[in-house]
Amino acid sequence: MVYTKALLVIDMQKGSFTPATPRFDTVGVVRRINELASICRAHNYPVIYIQHDGTGTGEFEKNSTDWENLDELIVEAKDILIDKYANDGFYNSKLQAKLNELGVNELIITGCATDFCVESTIQSALVKAYQLTVVENGHTTGERPHLTAAKVIEHYNWVWRNMLPTNGKVDVKSFEEIKNAINAGRSL
Repeated sequence: MVYTKALLVIDMQKGSFTPATPRFDTVGVVRRINELASICRAHNYPVIYIQHDGTGTGEFEKNSTDWENLDELIVEAKDILIDKYANDGFYNSKLQAKLNELGVNELIITGCATDFCVESTIQSALVKAYQLTVVENGHTTGERPHLTAAKVIEHYNWVWRNMLPTNGKVDVKSFEEIKNAINAGRSL
């Protein structure tokens, strides 16, 4: 089966959502990801969960509790799970090969952490000529020494809206805009 769009859910793992590492609007972000995943499945777009595999580092060891996706995420048997090994979801992973196999050239981006793995994966996807739509309120991060989590998210949404991509494109749209466009059969 050949697709054009896919939903990427980056690092929504238990080890990133602990009492010591609270994330901005976790409940809302998870709810929006679950709803978008349901909509994408209904339109036969793949849903791809990217999980950081820190095997050998003592953190996010594959099959450990920290490595697991959040219990609140609805992951179905037909969804695709991809391990990643650096901030960039494409680096030394099977993501590019899987997207090529599926014929995907448009990515809808969600996940954690806005300023690390989400940002790195977006930058990498742009130089690979993907068409990107970042879910403005579908990614999260934690408080930083000089910025609140809300300000980090606001800043990166601004950066992505104003960057000059290579061969791809990047748009930042709200969950509602994306949901309505997909359900109406309109392009993102």
